[in-house]
Amino acid sequence: MNDEKKIWLVSTDHLEEGLWFREEEDFKVGMNYVAVQVSQSGVTILAFILMSNHVHFILYGTRADVLEFIHGFKMRYSRYLQRKYGLHEFLRRNGVDVQAVPTENRQESLERAIAYVQMNSVAANICSHPVQYPWGSGGFFFDATSRRGQPLGNLSVRARRRILHCCCDLPDNWLLADEGYILPSSYLNVRYVESLFRTPQRMDYFLKTSSKARKRIESTDSGLPYEEAARLLDAV
Repeated sequence: MNDEKKIWLVSTDHLEEGLWFREEEDFKVGMNYVAVQVSQSGVTILAFILMSNHVHFILYGTRADVLEFIHGFKMRYSRYLQRKYGLHEFLRRNGVDVQAVPTENRQESLERAIAYVQMNSVAANICSHPVQYPWGSGGFFFDATSRRGQPLGNLSVRARRRILHCCCDLPDNWLLADEGYILPSSYLNVRYVESLFRTPQRMDYFLKTSSKARKRIESTDSGLPYEEAARLLDAV
């Protein structure tokens, strides 16, 4: 049923030509549009990552809410690309895949889905662990550091619109990082994800055994056969 709330894995196709995000400022705008769409569509976001030529989200809501989120995100960001680079309808044909996380053995299925999303940056050899990748949720689970930011309520309406590239109202208590984007901890359901994995060690296990981790081992230049590299990974 379209009005039944579920947990969904939402992915866009990899662009074969061109990039969603060309430079750091583009990623910051994308991060802010994630926050905007969370506030506008009514979904709960559990994890996400913005890669240069595709994006992934784990969302909770009805299918209609989830489609509103991703299509709204694409629409807003397409307008930004048009204003900045003169690209018209750049993302219109960028396909979207929306899959419900299986209800059978749901906990492990969800853990693997979250790990899959988080490990995209590692599989792409951008970083060695998801916590090192800034454009997503990887650094916000089991985080012992104190993330600081300025409450949006401290900013003028004009300043908000300039930073967020839109005139939407977001909660005053959401935090704006010094880098210029809304901290994902303002809207991520961190408590639920941490309760799902229970410990940092369990989350790390799923990260290291995800299909994205396997992909990275398979493409490594270590000289180890794949089977041996995988055995060593499992032993960590």
